[in-house]
Amino acid sequence: MRNLFIALTLITALSSCVKNDKTKTISEDEITTEKIIEYGNTLQVFTSAHNSEFKLTPTGTIEFSDYKQPLETEASILIDPTKKFQTFVGIGASLTDASAETFYKLTKENQAKFLEAYYSIDKGIGYSLSRTSIHSCDFGTESFTYIEEGDAELKTFNIDRDKKFRLPFIKSAIAAAGGTLKMYVSPWSPPAFMKTNNSMLQGGKLKPEFAASWAKYYAKFIKAYEKEGVPIWGLTIQNEPMATQRWESCIYTAEEERDFLKNHLGPTLENEGLGDKKIIVWDHNRDLIFQRASTILNDPEASKYVWGVGFHWYEDWKDGEPMFDNVAKVYEAYPDKNLVFTEGCTEGYDLSRIINEDPKLAERYGKSMINDFNNGTVAWTDWNILLDETGGPNHVNNLCFAPVHGDSNTGELTFTNSYYYIGHFSKFIRPGAKRISSASSSNKLITTAFVNEDNTVVIVAMNQSSEALSYTVTVGSKTATLNMPAHAIQTMLLK
Repeated sequence: MRNLFIALTLITALSSCVKNDKTKTISEDEITTEKIIEYGNTLQVFTSAHNSEFKLTPTGTIEFSDYKQPLETEASILIDPTKKFQTFVGIGASLTDASAETFYKLTKENQAKFLEAYYSIDKGIGYSLSRTSIHSCDFGTESFTYIEEGDAELKTFNIDRDKKFRLPFIKSAIAAAGGTLKMYVSPWSPPAFMKTNNSMLQGGKLKPEFAASWAKYYAKFIKAYEKEGVPIWGLTIQNEPMATQRWESCIYTAEEERDFLKNHLGPTLENEGLGDKKIIVWDHNRDLIFQRASTILNDPEASKYVWGVGFHWYEDWKDGEPMFDNVAKVYEAYPDKNLVFTEGCTEGYDLSRIINEDPKLAERYGKSMINDFNNGTVAWTDWNILLDETGGPNHVNNLCFAPVHGDSNTGELTFTNSYYYIGHFSKFIRPGAKRISSASSSNKLITTAFVNEDNTVVIVAMNQSSEALSYTVTVGSKTATLNMPAHAIQTMLLK
């Protein structure tokens, strides 16, 4: 059996190149050579499929044969490990009050099962990223803040409420992840007295006179959580800043978010010794992401504080189609900034869709993750990591699906296909991986690929059609032929 060799590109240079109409001489020291990587001759395959026993299941190994020219009549995937793009940060979910409250209604056995299922790399799907709210969002039993109403000086600030469920839950997740879990935080609304509508709900705006106090509030929260043993990696400025919701919400135009960042939040975090925290702007849908990014990032005084641009997937309410191209436009225009998917879930909880294994629930994840990664995204965050049997608790009845649901009456767990679809990415693509070139010749078959730091190539492919699919995978001088069931996803490992 012959080994598969992927000869990574020998980067050579001419004695000169043209840049800004000036000639630059390149020395020998500037010419680098990538090591030739030798891969094996088999693909290890894992499969999940609609209405089947395949749930992130090992389904064998496929041997490569000599290169085969793909035909226009067949589905084919081409992988080029020599073309590398963004560095992968991680995949995870939000640890909300709703998730925490549901977690502590599980049996002790199922609490342990839940944590292993999400955070173990070997026995679970290896989550490495998390998000939580700065005081309340809609997913919890009530609306609350960390101060007494009207306390602009923040003298009454405390996080005692979070110590009952949320903080112990987060600490359990960190422990299950091996002691390290990147956590970023987001506010849904300032306290009511700081807003133009005098309510945490129904939109409204931050009153200018409270901008400094609100910026200090972020710093106090971060320090309080870190004092409790929860390191904070980053933060977003405002969840969904263009949406007036019946739950906690606050409106910022692009210019208002820019000015709050450069005049208040950025300087405050630096003055408080928190300048290393990763600040993520926008944190809303793909439709307006470029407008928001360009407004903020074209201002050098604001841009210097920005690590990344966050986005959600709910823009499809307008015409039914996600706007993946807008993510790519930000990636192209601002390659020095990072793209982060910060929230997504399927709304309108309906238990029958779980019972019947509605493939659209899981495929929405697969389609989004593949396209978002292919358009430059470095990290991907699901919404609630766990919800109860009603799709809550939610204090305004905004009930939604989660990949895993816990029954608050019996303490039992239900793992949906969405959990397994996410796992096809998170279990195998590890932090530090580089996305590599991948292309499909069929609209039925979408794909992305990464190479981990240990040089394992990870290929994810999803069959969106109602028919089983035969397809080929070509890497370098070798081609493998595979089969995938209808409404299925596969991960292939090449070592």
